Amino acid sequence: MNNVRDLFYIRPEIVFLNNGSFGACPKPVFEVYQNWQLELEQQPVEFLGRRHGTLMQKARKVLATFLGTSGENLFFVPNATTGLNIVAHSLKLEPGDEILTTDHEYGAMDRMWQFICQKRGSKYVRQSLRLPIESKEQVIETIWSGVTNRTKVLFISHITSPTALTMPLKELTIRAKDAGIILLVDGAHGPGQVPIDLEEMGIDFYSGNCHKWLLTPKGCAFLYARPEVQSLIEPLIVSWGNKSVEDSPFIQENEFQGTRDIAAYLSVSAAIKFWQKDEWQAILKKCHELTLSARSQLIEVTGLDPICPGNDGWFQQMVAQPLPTMDRELFKQRLYDEFNIEIPVMECRDKSLIRISIQGYNTEQDVEKLMVALAKLLPEMAR
Repeated sequence: MNNVRDLFYIRPEIVFLNNGSFGACPKPVFEVYQNWQLELEQQPVEFLGRRHGTLMQKARKVLATFLGTSGENLFFVPNATTGLNIVAHSLKLEPGDEILTTDHEYGAMDRMWQFICQKRGSKYVRQSLRLPIESKEQVIETIWSGVTNRTKVLFISHITSPTALTMPLKELTIRAKDAGIILLVDGAHGPGQVPIDLEEMGIDFYSGNCHKWLLTPKGCAFLYARPEVQSLIEPLIVSWGNKSVEDSPFIQENEFQGTRDIAAYLSVSAAIKFWQKDEWQAILKKCHELTLSARSQLIEVTGLDPICPGNDGWFQQMVAQPLPTMDRELFKQRLYDEFNIEIPVMECRDKSLIRISIQGYNTEQDVEKLMVALAKLLPEMAR
């Protein structure tokens, strides 16, 4: 794939190092998406009233195969936040029950659990993962030391948002299963960035985005549930249900949510085909290599230690690096206003972190432009 940047609609003057926030959809996949939208508008009653169930079932099967499961075990949602909310609102938590997590989770999900716990009288326990991370064993033992006889749910990100760390899900899944604790995974950054085999992993619930790293249009995500726990799920939106095809109650009660544009879901097959091309897989390998290089350059230009080892699979195409103490919002704004660089500056454990995402459309020149900007701004803004 030559001129990879030309396959995307991103404005050419922008140094876009923030695929992790909303993703980017290749033009060939976006064309499929628009074709589905056009087909919807040409006969909306036929499309949504008669074909909805069959179309969604076919799309689910394609996605499920990619994720190592059956189409009966997942349904589409617009984003991982929605999927995780469905699970959180469905669980019959009681006063005193505990939800165990870390202090590296996505802020919106922290707010979700605080809301749920306030309503139910439950307790939200955030284990503190100190930085830098030293080993998987350190992470596992720190999280597990928060388990009590009141722990009902272990909530963990597959890849954390502020720190871009890949969590040791395999080991945590085994422990949670042995302890009878429900495991709910925020997979917002997982699909398309790391291998996923949901049935082999043994996770109870997993909600992941397809529009970040799997290249679908915006508003395409899924909620997976093991068959043994599907009965725990209640629909967040109660509608007519979907009786047009023979699906389980888990699918029928959750998939149809009234009138909505399902074109992004129906485009998932085109996105997966694009992602699976040999040329794209070679590009993804180069993305990881460029992420490693960018991390080394960030360490050099900031003069600060990294937050994790450079091996053992802690990161793939997204990495975070500490910054000196500064006005984060002003720093991020100056990067954009003065250098056309789109990149997030996060906060975690009272540290300022810059999180760089490397997708196929990024180049060494993009990273170089960031380093030039940092070399100018850091001496001016560091306190």
